[in-house]
Amino acid sequence: QLKEEGNKYFQASDYEKAVQSYTQAIKLNKDKALQAVLYRNRAACFLKKEEYAKAASDASRAIDINASDIKALYRRSQALEKLGKLDQAFKDAQKCATIEPRNKNFQETLRRLGADIQEKLRIQFSTDLRVQKMFEILLDENSEKEKREKAANNLIVLGREEAGAERIFQNNGVNLLLQLIETKNAELILAAVRTLSGMCTGHKARATAILHYLGIDNICMWMSVDNEEISLAVCNLLQAITDCLLGQGKEEHHGKEEAVVLDTKKDLRMITMRLLDMLVSKKVSGQGRDRALNLLNKNIPRKDLKDHDNSRTIFVIDNGLKKILKVAGQIPEMPDCLPLTENTQLTASVLLNKLYDDLRCDPERDNYRVICEEYIKSKIDPQDMDKTLHAIQMVSGVLQGPFDLGNKLLGMKGVMEMMVALCGSEREIDQLVAVEALIHASTKLSRATFIISNGVALLKEIYKKTKNEKIKIRALVVRMSAPGRLTRGTDYGLRQFAEGSTEKLAKQCRKWLCNTSIDARTRKWAVEGLAYLTFDADVKDDFVEDQLALQAMFELAKTSDKTILYSVASALVNCTNSYDTKELVPELVQLAKFSKQHVPEEHPKDKKDFVVKRVKRLLKAGVVSALACMVKADSAILTDQSKELIARVFLALCEDPKDRGTIVAQGGGKALIPLAVEGTEVGKIKASHALAKIAAISNPDMAFPGERVYEVVRPLVSRLNTERDGLQNYEALLGLTNFAGRSDKLRMKIVKERALPDIENYMFENHDQLRQAATECMCNLVVNKEVADGNDRLKLVVLLCGEDDEKVQVAAAGALAMLTAAQKKLCSKMTEVTTQWLEILQRLCLHDNMEVQHRGLVIVFNLISADKELAKRLVETELLEILTYIGKQEDDP
Repeated sequence: QLKEEGNKYFQASDYEKAVQSYTQAIKLNKDKALQAVLYRNRAACFLKKEEYAKAASDASRAIDINASDIKALYRRSQALEKLGKLDQAFKDAQKCATIEPRNKNFQETLRRLGADIQEKLRIQFSTDLRVQKMFEILLDENSEKEKREKAANNLIVLGREEAGAERIFQNNGVNLLLQLIETKNAELILAAVRTLSGMCTGHKARATAILHYLGIDNICMWMSVDNEEISLAVCNLLQAITDCLLGQGKEEHHGKEEAVVLDTKKDLRMITMRLLDMLVSKKVSGQGRDRALNLLNKNIPRKDLKDHDNSRTIFVIDNGLKKILKVAGQIPEMPDCLPLTENTQLTASVLLNKLYDDLRCDPERDNYRVICEEYIKSKIDPQDMDKTLHAIQMVSGVLQGPFDLGNKLLGMKGVMEMMVALCGSEREIDQLVAVEALIHASTKLSRATFIISNGVALLKEIYKKTKNEKIKIRALVVRMSAPGRLTRGTDYGLRQFAEGSTEKLAKQCRKWLCNTSIDARTRKWAVEGLAYLTFDADVKDDFVEDQLALQAMFELAKTSDKTILYSVASALVNCTNSYDTKELVPELVQLAKFSKQHVPEEHPKDKKDFVVKRVKRLLKAGVVSALACMVKADSAILTDQSKELIARVFLALCEDPKDRGTIVAQGGGKALIPLAVEGTEVGKIKASHALAKIAAISNPDMAFPGERVYEVVRPLVSRLNTERDGLQNYEALLGLTNFAGRSDKLRMKIVKERALPDIENYMFENHDQLRQAATECMCNLVVNKEVADGNDRLKLVVLLCGEDDEKVQVAAAGALAMLTAAQKKLCSKMTEVTTQWLEILQRLCLHDNMEVQHRGLVIVFNLISADKELAKRLVETELLEILTYIGKQEDDP
C-alpha cells in the first residue's frame, strides 16, 4: 500500500512525499525482492530532487540484492555521472548495455560518457603538462622575465580553479612552490604564496595538508618580512587556511567523504599561539605585527554574540593579553621599541576592545581587568622611569580600546598623579607620553576636573617652553579638552580658558594638520584641537575656507583611528551647526542681564546664511565621500557617539534639495542606511530624517541601487510618529510615496512594515500638506491588491475625492481611477460605501482643474465598462448630460 502511494506521489511530481512513503515501506518490509524495488524507486526520487549521493547509495543497495537490476544500475550510472565519477558511471552503463544490447538509450549514454572521459583525461593531461612547464620556467634562472611573469600569473589562476589546484597538489606542486619561496625573489614568492592561497580556499583537507607541509613557523616568518605585498599575501594565505579550519570554506562533500571529519582545534590553537608570539618578537617587522593583529582581530572574537562559545577569546586572554598590552605600551621614540607602523598600536587597542566586548559575564571581565592591573603594576617603578613610561602608555592604549576598563585602570593608586608628575619632567619623552595619556584621561568629567586642578599650570609651561611640535600640540589639546568637558557647547568658556585668540590657536592647529612631515599620530591631535576650537564661530568660518586643511582632515579620517573619527565628526557638527541648541526664554535673559550674569548670545556667523555657505564649502571639498568612508570603519572604531555625530552632519548637508543629488552621487544614500539602523536613538532619528529628505525627491533606483532600497523602508516608516515633528512626517510620506510608485515589491515591503494605519491617520490630519502627502502615498499604494481590499479604505478614498483641497482631490481621484481600473468588483462597491458617491463623481467630472476632471472621467469610464446594470444606473442620472456637455467641448490633449 505504501509502495503504491509512493508511486502515485512520484507520478504527481511530489518527490518529497514519495520519498517518505518509500522510506516507511522499507522499514516495514521483510521481502528482499520488494526491498530492492523500494530502494530503486527511492533512488529515482533522489535523482529528481538532485540529491545524487543519496540516489547512488540507494541504487547500490538495490544492486546488492539483485546484481542484474537494470533500472538500479542505470540510475546509479546517472547519479555517479552527476557526481563527476565518470569512470564508475561508464562501468554501470556498460553492464546495462550488456544485459540489453539493443537499448538505444544505453548505447547513447555509453558514447556520451566515453567522450566525456576522454575530454577529462585530455584536460587533466594538458593541465599536468602546463603545471610542469610553468614550474620549469619559474625555477630556471635563465628564463626571460616576461615568460616568468606570464608563468607566475598562469599558476595563480590555476591554483584558484578546483581542477588546477588538485593537479598542482597531486604533482608535488607544494614542494615546488616552496622552492620558489626559497629563491628570495619577491615576484616568485608572491606568485607562490598567491597560488597556495587559491589551493587552500574552500578545501579543508588540502588546506590542512599544506599547513602541515609548510609549517606554521615558516608561514609566520614569511609574514614577518618588511615587504608590504609579501606580508599581505602571506596573511591572506593564513586567513584562507583559518577559514577552512573554522569550517567557513565552500567545499562540498558527496557520499562516504562526508564521514571524514578533521579535528581542527589543535591546528587553530597552534596558529593563534604563533600569532601571539609574533606580537612581541623583535624579528617581526611593523607590517608583520599589523598582519598578526589583524588576523587575531578577524578570527578570535565571535562573529555573532548568539553563539555561546567564546573559548578562543578566553584562550587569547589567558595566553596573550600581556603580549597585546606590551604592543599597546610601546613608545616609538624609545631605543628598545619593537618595529611598528603608524597603525600598530591602534590595531592593538581595537583587539583589546573586541576581546573585552566578547566576554559573557562579570567573572570573565574581572579576570581580564586583574590581568591588566597586575601587568601594569609590575611595570610601575619609581626607580626606573622607562618602565613606568611603558605602564602609562599601556593605560593610554586601553583607554583607546575598552574605555570602561581604561577608566578603572586610571583609578589605580598613583596612576593619575604619575601622569601629572611626568609632565614636570625635564625629559621630552616623559612629557610626550604623559601629555598624550592625559588627553585620553580627560574624556571623563572627574578626570578632567583633576587635570584642571593639578596640571593646567604645568601644561601651560610646557606649551610655552618646548620646541618639540609633538609635545606642543598634545599639551594644547589637553588644555582645551579638559575644560571642554566642563564648558562644551559654549565658545565663551573656551575663550576664557584659551586666554587669548581662539582663531590664533586654530590657525596653529591647521598648520600642524597640513604639515605632512609631522607623523599622522601627532597630526590627529590637531584635529582633536579643532574639534574643540570650532565651537567658536569665527574659527569654524575660517576653517571651512581653508580647503587644504579640510582635505588633510578628510584624508586623516580614512585611517582606522577612533579619536580621529570622533574629532572629525565633532568638528563637522560644529561647522554645520547641527548640534542641539537650547531655546532662550526672553524673560530669563532679562533676569540674567539684571543680575549681571553672562548671557550667551548668537554669534552673527552662526546665523542661517553663514551656515548655508559653510555647508556648500564642505560639499565642494568632498565631505560626503569622507563621511561615507568613516561609516565603513570597524565597529570598535566607529562608536555609537561618532555615528550620531555623522548622522547630524548628513542631516545638515541634506537641508537644501539642490544638494541632495551631489550627496547621492558621492555615496551618501548608501552610508546613511547603517546609521539609521544602529547607534544611539538620536543618531537613528537624524539619519532616518536625512534618508527621508533624499528619498522624497530622488530616484530610488539611483539613490539606493539594488536590494538596498528595501532597507530604507523601515527608517522611513519609523518617521511616521506623532512624537516626530511635522517636517519629518511630511518628508517621510513623500519618500514612501516615491517608493510606492516604483514596484509592487516595494509596496509590499511598506505594507509589511505596518505603515498603512499611520498613513491613513495622516489622511485625516488638519494640516493640509500632511493630508495631501498621505493621500498621494495611499494613491500609489492602492495599486497593490492587499491594500485595495477593504470597504473602509475605499470609502476614505471616495470621500477625499470630495475635499476642497485640489492637491488632495488629484491624489484621491488618481487612487480611485487606478482602483476601479484594476478591480471590477470595486466599481460596484464604490456605489455602496457612501450615499454621496454620485454627487462626488459629478463634481469631479465638472471640475475646473483638467487633472481632476480627467481622473473623474476615467472613473466613470471604469464604472460603465465594469457592469451593465451599473452603466444603466449612471446613464439614467445627470451624468449622461455632463458627459454630452464635455464631449462637445474643444478637445484638450
